[in-house]
Amino acid sequence: MVTKESIEVIAQSIGLSTLSPDVSAALAPDVEYRVREVMQEAIKCMRHARRTTLMAHDVDSALHFRNLEPTSGSKSMRFKRAPENRDLYFFDDKDVELKNVIEAPLPNAPPDASVFLHWLAIDGIQPSIPQNSPLQAISDLKRSEYKDDGLAARQIYFDKVTEWALTQSGSTLFRQALASLEIDPGLHPLVPFFTSFIAEEIVKNMDNYPILLALMRLARSLLHNPHVHIEPYLHQLMPSIITCLIAKRLGRRSSDNHWDLRNFTASTVASTCKRFGHVYHNLLPRVTRSLLHTFLDPTKALPQHYGAIQGMVALGLNMVRFLVLPNLGPYLLLLLPEMGLEKQKEEAKRHGAWLVYGALMVAAGRCLYERLKTSETLLSPPTSSVWKTNGKLTSPRQSKRKASSDNLTHQPPLKKIAVGGIIQMSSTQMQMRGTTTVPQQSHTDADARHHNSPSTIAPKTSAAAGTDVDNYLFPLFEYFGESMLMFTPTHELSFFL
Repeated sequence: MVTKESIEVIAQSIGLSTLSPDVSAALAPDVEYRVREVMQEAIKCMRHARRTTLMAHDVDSALHFRNLEPTSGSKSMRFKRAPENRDLYFFDDKDVELKNVIEAPLPNAPPDASVFLHWLAIDGIQPSIPQNSPLQAISDLKRSEYKDDGLAARQIYFDKVTEWALTQSGSTLFRQALASLEIDPGLHPLVPFFTSFIAEEIVKNMDNYPILLALMRLARSLLHNPHVHIEPYLHQLMPSIITCLIAKRLGRRSSDNHWDLRNFTASTVASTCKRFGHVYHNLLPRVTRSLLHTFLDPTKALPQHYGAIQGMVALGLNMVRFLVLPNLGPYLLLLLPEMGLEKQKEEAKRHGAWLVYGALMVAAGRCLYERLKTSETLLSPPTSSVWKTNGKLTSPRQSKRKASSDNLTHQPPLKKIAVGGIIQMSSTQMQMRGTTTVPQQSHTDADARHHNSPSTIAPKTSAAAGTDVDNYLFPLFEYFGESMLMFTPTHELSFFL
């Protein structure tokens, strides 16, 4: 149906005069396959509508099913088959003789301008006189004026919203505009203009925190509108959103709360992946890969790490469980020195390090809470012995968690934690007393972590959802100490007391 000559003609019509014959031969069967797919879907729509004539909106519905932007309009056209070739069709344009055009009489000259009076209406009734236009003509005129006014209204709407985003981001008008962007079904023609505006202004205003926040609110409203077809423009919008999440610097002044901007952007990224992940199957993997590379890069700034962590937390606890927890130990080796006054003298960087630490603690705590609530066998007595090593991480709360061997000797036998050896305890005894011990990391893991260089983080992932994940959940009390008790459910808390 589609030959390579047709591809060459189409390429020449759009300005590609140097298209290779091999490319034309390769494109022709693919174009024919896509056209056949669309037409088969259109025929299905026609049959579901109990019709035998294929209509233009059937093709639009087929394009919508294929996640393609529908055509803006169409009209009925009559083709005529060429007598020499049955597969060739053409428009039946009539030939006009130039002599007839020249000899045709000229139209009448318009009359001179004049003013005269007549009755438009008498007692509410329009008199039927030649000076009054018919009602049908008036309605057609109003319809055309309405179309022109609609285009002008959209242009005014776009200009006002973009102006308020750049100059009045905290005004009531801008909040009302954001509310209309979330529910207005007639904004689809403005979607490409809004996406281009957001992408361009984010690049220009990376040092302007209020404008960046307003642009993120604008993007979120567009993404939440269920009536617009924004899928074809996600490739232009998502890089700008990710930039506001993991950029090194957002805003110029130290008082700019870019942490809240990163939190807001993380929720926007998560909602976008949740809504459009089934349409674009590579959207979530690409976003996750970008966040993981930023998190594991020790050369990135702490605000960038914070944005990557919050992004993975917003994407779901599975991301934290399989990507963050396996790399938590090596990352804390680099983070904890930045939290102390001895090594880090700048207060702003120490504040950022504490915020990153808090984000990691909340993410790990949520994973622990969900694991304890959904698993019935997690707190059962361990089948193997439990070791305690001296290769644990140091933190500001270490003094609160450290217990000496002298203090442990005065505790009941079943509450001892193994120090320097193995506690031999039967499962029957533990079930009778209703207590358990917190498993620690083995000597092998501690030695490996001790010999790792602090300047690099080797990426680790956990592919299994069972024991491998539990091995990363148990050391959380070693990393964060008593803070993990806040995330422990009330019933399960008795196992740790």
